[in-house]
Amino acid sequence: MTDRSGIICAGNWIVDLVHDIAHWPDESDLVRIGAQTRGIGGGAANVIAALAKFEAGLPLWPMGAVGDDDYGAFILDECRSLGLPVTQMVVKAQTPTAHTHVMSVAGQSRTFFYQGGANDVLSVGDFPAGTFAQTNARVFYLGYLTLLGELDRIEDGMTEAARVLERAQKAGLITAVDLVSGVHPDFARIVAAAAPFIDYLVLNEVEAARATGDAVTDRESLSRMGRALIRQGVCHAVIIHSATAVIWVAADGTETFVEIAPVPADEIASHLGAGDAFCAGLLYAIHAGWSPQGALDLAADVAASSLRGMTASSAIPALRVLRPDLA
Repeated sequence: MTDRSGIICAGNWIVDLVHDIAHWPDESDLVRIGAQTRGIGGGAANVIAALAKFEAGLPLWPMGAVGDDDYGAFILDECRSLGLPVTQMVVKAQTPTAHTHVMSVAGQSRTFFYQGGANDVLSVGDFPAGTFAQTNARVFYLGYLTLLGELDRIEDGMTEAARVLERAQKAGLITAVDLVSGVHPDFARIVAAAAPFIDYLVLNEVEAARATGDAVTDRESLSRMGRALIRQGVCHAVIIHSATAVIWVAADGTETFVEIAPVPADEIASHLGAGDAFCAGLLYAIHAGWSPQGALDLAADVAASSLRGMTASSAIPALRVLRPDLA
């Protein structure tokens, strides 16, 4: 631990247009939209919004790119409303802001229609030398790897994301990375290229399987995939989460396994951003130097609370409310 304090959240910034529908229609059929909610989304946006909702006094810095358009202005306004500085958000004048149409059926999963926009052209050049010296942050989070266009481009065995993470590590920051459950032809190679510059890798069981070529069946398979990612170079720990369990596989060989209590289906408004809420809880605990068990317990509590809202962070309460024992 150092005298550094705070978390930088970089990567995907998206406007989520969440459509509440009663069921998924058959091809060529029609379904009515019961309600529509607009909010910010993407790894960086969801995680930093959740951290801000904690009201824990932790310094937070957003980093990423938006377009010079209404959606971009909406994202910047949302950042300001959360009390976040926007001085390190890049505006790409000739590129639209990323946005997603999210089809959400209550109590079920959700489907995404995504336009990458400014996220696809975010590059290592947007993190110039000295970027990390401008803050006193302790943790640098990047999400989502494999959905970052230019940063995911592989050249000479490296990606631009790996170079950004390397810069953060050399500046003395703890690095944390999250993935997305998308199909990418270079999914495993992108993860492997960045692994040596990742202190904490957070991913779900589907992403872990795509990163390792393994298959998910039980606790042992989660453990096996975690160990495989550690061998690729992840420095401190791999955390793999699912709807029913989570495992923390540390580089020293120790493992912590926690079963997740299910949230009743009638209490779930949307699954949107639950993984990001989980990640936010982890980052807070990592920043504070908690044990793996304490970190996983908090992360599970934050994820459960997020399920009760239509957007990723709308239902997340202040930390003193979520966990009165920490007050």
